[in-house]
Amino acid sequence: MTDIRRIGVAARYSDLVMHDGTAYFSGYVPETTLGLSVAEQTRDILGQIEQSLAEIGSDKSRLLQATIWLADIAFYDEMNAVWDAWVVPGQAPARVCVESKLADPDYKLEIQVTVAL
Repeated sequence: MTDIRRIGVAARYSDLVMHDGTAYFSGYVPETTLGLSVAEQTRDILGQIEQSLAEIGSDKSRLLQATIWLADIAFYDEMNAVWDAWVVPGQAPARVCVESKLADPDYKLEIQVTVAL
């Protein structure tokens, strides 16, 4: 049986679960850009993701899957402009992007990723 490693364990969820060469992250929300544009919030989140990937010895070229929740689908093009510049060409993950009511009205988006180690 393969070990499961959990990081940032709380009562409801873990920040990260690693199993069998794959890392499953919980959702990332803006930390320093509340009240700013969706582009700024997207850059904030993608920076957090890059930092987390580096901490586990992976990088954005190893992304397998991403789920993006937008508070308003009207933000789609603005978010994609930042996303497209960030993703490694030819290494884009499988992706879902939907409109959803988020936990905090100041969040314009949330992003969850799964990555190969």
